[in-house]
Amino acid sequence: MSVRRSAVSVENQSQYLVAVIGAGPAGLFAARQLVEEGARVVLFNRDIKPGGLAEYGIYPEKYKMKDGLRKQFRQILQLPQLDYYGNVTIAKTGDLTLEDLKKLGFQAILVAAGAQGTKWLGLPGEDIPRGVYHAKDIVYHYNKLPPFSQKEFYIGKRVALVGAGNVMVDIARWLIRTKQVEEVIAVVRRGPAEVKFDKKEMEYVIANLDQQAFDAELARVAPVMQAIGQDVQAAKEFILAALPKAVPPVSSTRFRFDFLASPVRILGDERGTVTGLEVEENRLVLVDGDTKPRGTGVKRVVAVDTVIFAIGDKVDEGFGLPVQWNAFVKNPNPRYPVDGISYEAYDPVAEAPIDGVFVAGWSREASSGLVGVARKDGERGAAAVLQYLKATKTPLPDPSIPLANLERQLRQLPKPVVRKDDIQRLEAAERAEAERRMVEEFKFATNEEMLAAMGLALTAV
Repeated sequence: MSVRRSAVSVENQSQYLVAVIGAGPAGLFAARQLVEEGARVVLFNRDIKPGGLAEYGIYPEKYKMKDGLRKQFRQILQLPQLDYYGNVTIAKTGDLTLEDLKKLGFQAILVAAGAQGTKWLGLPGEDIPRGVYHAKDIVYHYNKLPPFSQKEFYIGKRVALVGAGNVMVDIARWLIRTKQVEEVIAVVRRGPAEVKFDKKEMEYVIANLDQQAFDAELARVAPVMQAIGQDVQAAKEFILAALPKAVPPVSSTRFRFDFLASPVRILGDERGTVTGLEVEENRLVLVDGDTKPRGTGVKRVVAVDTVIFAIGDKVDEGFGLPVQWNAFVKNPNPRYPVDGISYEAYDPVAEAPIDGVFVAGWSREASSGLVGVARKDGERGAAAVLQYLKATKTPLPDPSIPLANLERQLRQLPKPVVRKDDIQRLEAAERAEAERRMVEEFKFATNEEMLAAMGLALTAV
């Protein structure tokens, strides 16, 4: 089945009651798709604000992009057949569990909660307290997502960024243009031909690239590339293609690449501070047409005092669904496929689908694509849910009864629950503060400040 938009009006009586968990792009656009097909939808969000990575993952200064997305999200939240509950955690030990939602009367659950787990390589030294971080925590920090916005991060003078995608470049931009450290080293397991970042993102950091060091690094790795038929000059031209539109530098930070290097150990001192990153040098081999790194046994130490891993994410294993390969397990033989893709949660032990539970977005495939990809995947997930509902469930004559029971349960939580009207007040307060400070954008950096701005600080309803 393919995603098809229906002409069903939101004014029509809801037929089905669906819970969507996660209010990022996948969850929001899935919710809209479900409402347009006549369902009554309740959107649960761990954070106070909706938007997910569109709100807290896009670089702070991309104002135009963020404003455009927020406008779309605002329109979705205004749908009368959609209820929003922020500051509510769905997990095995959360405010509500998946089983709680089923008992309340939800006929289907679509999990679009993103990839909230932290992916590590399991290296010695990852537990050094000062100077070892995951990219996601840093991104959340500079985008002011509580509680990461309140956390102290020790950023030294020389920083190793492990990875070669857009997240690596975003953090390099922050280190170079905001923190203005002395040196940023992109440590890449494979070679220059396998980098995954976009030219547009490189425009913000390439003015700080040490081109003499870059040429020397290309000369070092050229024999390895040529051994498998790669074009060294083409790889060089791709990376340097951002130079003509390079954003003028604001710091003297030195930016360089260290290719064909796999981290094997993080070194630290007796004070619990990073002193270096040990790497193993790689060669490249072709496996079924894919380029793979293979260790040579030669190891060396890169002298740094901070290491940040930009190696992707994984789902939260405490959520309550089976996990394999950093994502929730999907039914290998889907009953309700969309474009040949399975969105059905699956229990590999029981060898059976988990009835009524579906996954979409990064919950289905962690760290896969950006906002547009997440939106399309959310809409496909919604289409799978609708197939399931129409094939197996009887429409609810009065969804207001389970919704009233949900409200009663949420009012018993020992904390404020955020609703649609509250989000409007928060947005108005942040706009007013931005105007007062004469800045492009303002965000409250703590949950307490956001709740106070909405008038919820002293009440649990």
